[in-house]
Amino acid sequence: MTHPTRRRAIAATAALLAAARAATPRGAFAQGTTVPEVKKATLGYIALTDSAPLIIAKEKGLFAKHGMPEVEVAKQASWGATRDNLVLGGGAGGIDGAHILTPMPYLMTAGRITQNSQPVPMVITARLNTNGQAISVAEKHKALGARLDAAPLKKVLTPDSKMAVTFRGGTHDLWMRYWLAAAGIDPDKDVQTIVVPPPQMVANMKVGTMDAFCVGEPWNDQLVNQKLGYSALITGELWKDHPEKSLALRADWAAQNPNAARAITAAVIEAQRWCDEAANKQEMCAIIGRRAWFNVPVADIIDRSLGNIDYGDDRKVENSPLLMKFWRDHASYPFPSHDLWFLTEDIRWGVLAETTDTRALIAQVNREKLWREAAEMAGVKAAELPSGTNRGRETFFDGKVFDPENPAAYLASLSIKKLAGA
Repeated sequence: MTHPTRRRAIAATAALLAAARAATPRGAFAQGTTVPEVKKATLGYIALTDSAPLIIAKEKGLFAKHGMPEVEVAKQASWGATRDNLVLGGGAGGIDGAHILTPMPYLMTAGRITQNSQPVPMVITARLNTNGQAISVAEKHKALGARLDAAPLKKVLTPDSKMAVTFRGGTHDLWMRYWLAAAGIDPDKDVQTIVVPPPQMVANMKVGTMDAFCVGEPWNDQLVNQKLGYSALITGELWKDHPEKSLALRADWAAQNPNAARAITAAVIEAQRWCDEAANKQEMCAIIGRRAWFNVPVADIIDRSLGNIDYGDDRKVENSPLLMKFWRDHASYPFPSHDLWFLTEDIRWGVLAETTDTRALIAQVNREKLWREAAEMAGVKAAELPSGTNRGRETFFDGKVFDPENPAAYLASLSIKKLAGA
């Protein structure tokens, strides 16, 4: 017979365990199966509005909420520096992951942008945003009226004309090249395509040596506010709701710390949902504009974050549906079909070889399954998740169509290209 005191102790213990299980979502932590293996990771970012989810996850305690209170979000000077610090890794004074141009994890994994062509495997666990970039043109060319159609620039562009992008083979390089090529301007022969870090774009335009640049916000709006040029277009006009930056981690770090990788992604997803609420935009811009993060006036960030676009010529748009999106319309989901477009364009321009096994590379880098697990951890309801891994056929401003089932047909339809061969 069990002593009454012992029975009460057993009952009390059972009640405590039941309460703990009830307080833990889905009982996940009760078995310790999703507790992060580490409390710390170092994530890189560049001063661009689309890095906001990482900064907000840090500022709002979301990394800590998911068991990683020591996550650091560290400013990087350029995309080249981001790459170099990822190659080093957090354990060697570099970084474990980053806010990054979507093609870069693929180019690192393939050894195309690393020293001695040494592969550094990476994984993408989330897309950070869609839309939100622009192609801006120097004030001296404003009278020509180049907008979505770059053709008016033909009369002034020469092989010495400088069109700045942020990284060879990165998203801005591909938007600039697409825009020029659609107008019959060969980005490899008719102009110089140069690399300038995002925070240095406006300063470089100010000295008068650049003709145009493609970069994310807030630098296009700052250019307009300083009356140094105008935005010919926002990139959502090239391709509506196009994918842009990603959250990437070193593959070895993610393999050693799978729970931590999910925790980081869950925290970023929660931050993306917060950033996409109109009521939070002012606070978001105030936070990221601080000296510790961007050191940029809120006035240079807020308008385009709200979809209010002053192009700097005679066009002003309010509440544009092509504003930067962090969550809505599945902005956070890393569609493999979108990664395929980036790889196809990098083949087009000779950054990747035509023999690249794009499907195998995407299977190695894209972690859409981890994203779904992280979204569940972040409390995302099933109704908010995309039903598949393919957004379907994508149509560009010039009528070209990218069918992820037949990228070769898309590539064949493009008249200006530079292929690297085998």
